[in-house]
Amino acid sequence: MSTAAETTGGDIEPWEEVTPDAARRLLVAAVEAFAERGYHATTTRDIAGRAGMSPAALYIHYKTKEELLHRISRIGHTRAVAILRSAAQGEGSAAERLADAVSSFVRWHAGRRTTARVVQYELDALGPEAREEILTLRRQCDAAVRGIIDDGVAAGEFDVPDVKGTTLAVLSLCIDVARWFNVNGPRTPDEVGALYADLVLRMVGAEPSGATAQR
Repeated sequence: MSTAAETTGGDIEPWEEVTPDAARRLLVAAVEAFAERGYHATTTRDIAGRAGMSPAALYIHYKTKEELLHRISRIGHTRAVAILRSAAQGEGSAAERLADAVSSFVRWHAGRRTTARVVQYELDALGPEAREEILTLRRQCDAAVRGIIDDGVAAGEFDVPDVKGTTLAVLSLCIDVARWFNVNGPRTPDEVGALYADLVLRMVGAEPSGATAQR
């Protein structure tokens, strides 16, 4: 049986680590509900209904609504860290690695926009312990991007007077794509990723090269 699951918004996520199938269906239903209504306005009955299950069945797999949000957020942030670290540790110049990081991160936020909205914008709904775990993962995302920018400054590729502030700006640009991207809009996730890579390279004072310069 395939472990991929598609939301009504068209996102396809390989939730392979979420088992059994009922737990996966509930998680996908929670993603949809939280993205559409917000965490606080969503009830466990809403989630169970979307999954075609009874509220009692939900509690077999998740003790609370917050546990669902925590799991969604942890999975999403773990993937974000993997995307950015892969780019940071890749071959090539700092400019090439930054372009890869931005284009890959933007593609994820566009192609997984429903999931990304929940992952990125419902942090405050988590309790202190769960929120701290997610903040640790966010700091790892920040460190990956900051490391690339530091490398570019050291190599003379980038002109960045405020690395910390620029890192925040880069991540904010990428994350915000989840707010506005429309699958029926004029650009594909790949095209938006290329556009943002070009913009970020200009932001840090690097000349866009390769595929980004041709857009």
